[in-house]
This record gives sequence, C-alpha cells and structure tokens, in this order.
Amino acid sequence: MPDDTLLPLSLPAVWRKKVTAAFDGGRLSSDGGVLLLAGADRRLGLIETLAPLIPDRRSPAHVTHDVAAILRARIFAIACGYPDADDLDHLRQDPAFKLACGRLPESGADLASQPTVSRLENAPGLRTLLRLGRAMVDLFCRGHHRPPKAITLDIDDTLDRVHGHQQLSLFNAHYDERCFLPIHVYDAASGQCLGVILRPGKTPSGVEVRNHLRRLVRWIRTHWPDTTITIRGDSHYGRPEAMAWCDAHDVRFVFGLSGNTVLDALVETTADAVRTKRAVGDLDGVRDYAETRYAAKSWAAPQRVVARIECTRRGLDIRYVVTNLAVGSPAWLYDTLYCARGQAENLIKLHKTQLASDRTSCRSPLANQMRLILHTAAYWLVHAVRAAIPHPQPLARAEFATIRLHLIKLAVRVSETATRVRLAFAAAHPEAVLFRSLARAFHPQAP
Repeated sequence: MPDDTLLPLSLPAVWRKKVTAAFDGGRLSSDGGVLLLAGADRRLGLIETLAPLIPDRRSPAHVTHDVAAILRARIFAIACGYPDADDLDHLRQDPAFKLACGRLPESGADLASQPTVSRLENAPGLRTLLRLGRAMVDLFCRGHHRPPKAITLDIDDTLDRVHGHQQLSLFNAHYDERCFLPIHVYDAASGQCLGVILRPGKTPSGVEVRNHLRRLVRWIRTHWPDTTITIRGDSHYGRPEAMAWCDAHDVRFVFGLSGNTVLDALVETTADAVRTKRAVGDLDGVRDYAETRYAAKSWAAPQRVVARIECTRRGLDIRYVVTNLAVGSPAWLYDTLYCARGQAENLIKLHKTQLASDRTSCRSPLANQMRLILHTAAYWLVHAVRAAIPHPQPLARAEFATIRLHLIKLAVRVSETATRVRLAFAAAHPEAVLFRSLARAFHPQAP
C-alpha cells in the first residue's frame, strides 16, 4: 500500500463514546466481487483468447507482466468502475485485484502500472484490431451449444464527445459537438455486444455501412452458415448500398426510412382516413398502418415500405420502415419487430455510460479502438455475471451499475498465511447468499 500515512480523524460521539477513524485497516479491498469477474472470464475464455492475438515485441528477458496479465488487470478495473489507466497505479497493489489476476495478495508481485498499460493500448495495429474484433465474434458464436435458427442484430451509433483534437474526431452540427460516432452492434436476444467500431463524427455512408455489415456477417457465417440473420437499425443504415448487399446475400433487414412527399402521397388514403376518424370522433389519438412498394432513384429495386400513421390533437405523424421481409403484418413489423430496436439504446447506455467506454482520449484512432475493445470485454464479463443470476432474483434484470454496487463493490479483508488465503466479507452483506451461489457456479472445481 502507499507509504503515505494519513492522520486519524474524529467523528461525532455516539452514546458518549468517542469515535475515531484511520486508514490503517490492513489488507482491505473495496472490490471483493472482482473474483466473480475472474470466474466469468475463466468460463468465457475471453482474455486467454484475446491476449495471444496482440504481438508482444518486448524482450522476454525484461518482461515482468505478460500481455494476458496486463489485459486482465485493465479489463477487471473497467468492469469495477475504474475506466482510466491511471487507476492501475493504485489498484496494482489491491489484494483482491491481485488475487483475481492469479497473484498472491501479499507475497505476489504487484500488477502492471499505468505506463505499462498505456503502452499496450497503443501497441496494436489495424490488422491486430481486426483480429481482436473477429475473435470476439468467434467467441460469441462458440458460446452457443448449437447454431440458432435465426438471430437479430441491432446496429446503432452513439455520440462520443471528445475534449481535444483526436484523429477522426469531427464537428457534428446536429450535436453541436466535436465527437466520434462509434457504431455498436448487439445481439437482440441475449443483449451481448458483438463489437464497437470507432468512426468519425458524421453520419455513416452507404458504402461504409455495407462494408461493416459484410465483414460482420462473413465472420458469423463461418460458424453458422444456415442461420437466418436480420439486421435492424434506424434510417442511418437504410442506405441503398446496404439494402442491395443484404438482398444479394440473403440477409434480412428492417431499417427506418426518412419520409418524403412521394411516400406521403402513397399512403395518403390511409392517412386521410385516420385524420377523419380522429376529427369525427373527437378522439385524443388514432393509429393505423399501411404498406406500399417504393424505390428511390438510387435504389437497385423496389422494397416493401411500412408506414405507421398516427393522428393526435397536435397533428399527423407518419413513420416509415423499409424491409425485405415478405411476411408479417404492417402493425407487427413496426410495433413488434422494428420498435424493439429501442432496447439497443439501453444496451449502449450500459456500455457507454456505466462502463465509461466514451473515454476515447488517446490521440491515435488505433489506440482509441483498442480502448473500445477493452470496454467491450468488460461489458462481456459484467453481462456474464448478470446472466448467471437466477431469473427470480431482481438483479437478473438489473443494470450494470446496480450489479456493480451489489455484487462487485464489496468490502473484503484479505489475509495470506503459509498455506492459504482467507477472504473475510462483511457479515451483514444483503446479497451474501447470491454471491456465494455465483462464486460456486463460476468456480465449480474449488474445494
């Protein structure tokens, strides 16, 4: 622990007894639940898969921390709420972190410091980053006992403000910020993050969207050639290049579509009926659906377009969705299939806000992409902990910040003797039974 000695402090007396406090508790940690993250990593094989893909050009004679050890400490720290590499300067001596990383809490060597971690973040090149991205998709596919019949992938971008002049950052007039707009991709069924792609702060072009989809679908189909893949996104991704590619490669899509006067004219009959019904009945709102075939000049072929038409006292509102699905009613396509993509925004919040993946403060875009991979790995670990919680438990549906508060940020006293390491958690911890069951689930071979 740090050599600096903090003076004791006095607190208000309780029942005429003096209360004093000092930072002299010994080998204590406030992150006892990091051992659950270590168990989740062991079950997934995540870090052991990623580490060999990062070239280590250091001299073996001078290496104290191998790549796997550095990754493990960095990813565990992010999952525990320490998003910056600077935090490792203190956590490298934390007994719980050392134990989770496979080192003895007292006699074992300290973990890597900030300079070592920062050098690793800046080391990978473009090919290495692509290999890391593919490795995570491979792990996702291998995590299924059998190929699913169908999967739905939600794709969306999110604002990532920058506070300097990092490469690829641009001023975006819509957000009135200098930013990145990284693309997130999630599996709709499980909420698992398949990847995050750093990109400039502008709307993606059709060619860019097509290239990202092509790479991702190719990786998935090496494992699941017969699985039906549906891509779901807002109007940013309903580009002619993306739709043409999906049609040519048997990929289903459901994209938002910006309205125009031609589309409005095609659904005017239904829209007029909705307006009339609301006005005659003096109703607060009336909703109906319509569908048509439509092709803009830049489209390769006409596509099915579904319109949600709603009239309230404030006026008429029409939202459009374009799809190559031939089945399903317009109401089902819009309300059930397309609107469900809103869950992806909640998942992005977990990734960006609760795991602080918007800390892309490196100057190099390659280093910032590496940071996004590290934060995605942390997302996987916390997601795995939550997925292991039995569904009757309220925490099975909790956000990551709640999972961290109840199961990871646990005070623990760590003592090491000649033959064992003992962890003493707070006896009054309200989730002690759940923590015990999760520890047994992640470490079934422990005596």
